[in-house]
Amino acid sequence: MTTQAPDRRRVLVRRGLQVTLGLGLAAVMLVWGLPYFAKTSWSEVSSVLGTVPATSALLYVALVLAGLYCYTFVMVGAMPGLSHGRALVLNLCGSSVSNLLPGGGAVGLAATYTIAKSWGFSAARVTTMAVVTGVWNVLTRAALPVVAIAGLSVGATDLPTSMREASWAAIVTGVVVLAVFALAVATDRGAALVGSAVDRVIRVVRRRHADQVERAARDLRSRIAETLRTGWLSMTLGMVGFFGLYYVLFLLVTRATGVDLPFGQLFAAYAIGRLLTAVGVTPGGLGVTETGTAAALVAWGADPAAAMAGVVLFSVFTHLMEVPLGAIGWLAWTVMPRRASTADDDLEPVA
Repeated sequence: MTTQAPDRRRVLVRRGLQVTLGLGLAAVMLVWGLPYFAKTSWSEVSSVLGTVPATSALLYVALVLAGLYCYTFVMVGAMPGLSHGRALVLNLCGSSVSNLLPGGGAVGLAATYTIAKSWGFSAARVTTMAVVTGVWNVLTRAALPVVAIAGLSVGATDLPTSMREASWAAIVTGVVVLAVFALAVATDRGAALVGSAVDRVIRVVRRRHADQVERAARDLRSRIAETLRTGWLSMTLGMVGFFGLYYVLFLLVTRATGVDLPFGQLFAAYAIGRLLTAVGVTPGGLGVTETGTAAALVAWGADPAAAMAGVVLFSVFTHLMEVPLGAIGWLAWTVMPRRASTADDDLEPVA
């Protein structure tokens, strides 16, 4: 008991420093970095935002909700037995936590595990869902810049160096993730190799329970393979709908603020932004995402104030909206009926 207390205090202090630094960096990027790289000022941006009709907010909110509902198909495909309504609540609660804290993925996974457990799902099913949806997210974000390159090439548009580098990085990331995932799922031998590799990494930083990873990888293999066999189409269509509707939202807000660029360049800027959301130094890539997207739009000839205003407006509806939506999700969970855990093998989460 006495040894656990100092450990817990160290974890809390480390988490507090991480949150403080992450939020501080996000604030610096938004207040100074975003207007600096977009080559404009907040006063000019506020003037542009004042021209956007307030009634447009209803359409933007509707697109966000439609996109989030599309994502429920990803979660339902990855965890059989989960309804679309509960998947929406699970997504809102987990995302609100993950995207409000720097590196909040672990906290979001803990929230997801707690909520799903209260509905009777075993830890094994939650772990399988987390692994499969995580891989699907990474692969989709890695594919977006590749699609953007194809679109820009067809349109005979000059590709900036940053776009080429981002696309190659995305291709390499996607290939590595896909290769490791396929190796772990295809055979027990592959799962053992991946688990052993993770074991060695964990032993460097934490000795306790390191040997559980290889065993967990073996146990998860059959579950993941079955999930992919039955749910790959639902997950793929859900991802396409989610990112597709968010791109429509991006088009509408940039047009509303006066950005006049071809669809191919707008999609490329959108793809860069979605890829940068994976940057974990700030909550949900806040500040980093907006700066990269606005810089790309300005580099392609968009009016700086209009580009930054569109990016800020898009971030308000896709990032900040998660605060009230997450609160609604948590409230909905508190009134939902609970039930005991299933008799499934209660495998502890790999994370």
